[in-house]
Amino acid sequence: MRHLFAAIVLLLSAAPLAAADLRIDPVRSRAEFSVRLLWVSNVSGAFEGIRGDVSIDHAAQTAVVRADIDTESIRMESARLRRWVLAPEFFDAVHYPTIHFESLPTPLMLLTHGGDVAGKLTLRGITQPVTFHLQGNRCPTESLAGCILQLQGMIDRTDFEMRGRRGALSDRVNLGMAIVLEAP
Repeated sequence: MRHLFAAIVLLLSAAPLAAADLRIDPVRSRAEFSVRLLWVSNVSGAFEGIRGDVSIDHAAQTAVVRADIDTESIRMESARLRRWVLAPEFFDAVHYPTIHFESLPTPLMLLTHGGDVAGKLTLRGITQPVTFHLQGNRCPTESLAGCILQLQGMIDRTDFEMRGRRGALSDRVNLGMAIVLEAP
């Protein structure tokens, strides 16, 4: 029995070494989107409500990024455009108040050197695989608090049942996130 108790204590004391979490700073982080309008200009907006975390598995040398974006937090150049993108034909914020991204386990070295981050994006209640490109930064993998993860990607809005105004809007939507990490 004493050996079993010692083994449990050893496992519990080693558990914090296997995974460490960082938070996404909701004040300094942002998410943006843009979509081409009539092949001449872009409709764009910035989301002010982004939160989430990064779970780090030091044993596997991987990290998982989870981010939730409050759809209603979008800021745009005009109130009319804001009402339109929150309406059912685009984000449908009443029924789907959150956009969610979760990466697949990503090598820690990629967080500093940059590269492609695969994951899943849930938008309008539909989950699709996505790949974002992560820009490299100078943060050491041992200490990511204070680092900024900048991700850029593109989705096809029809994959998320956003089919309105197809003659006027491009199907391709650019998405970007600048995530500032902080200790919990």
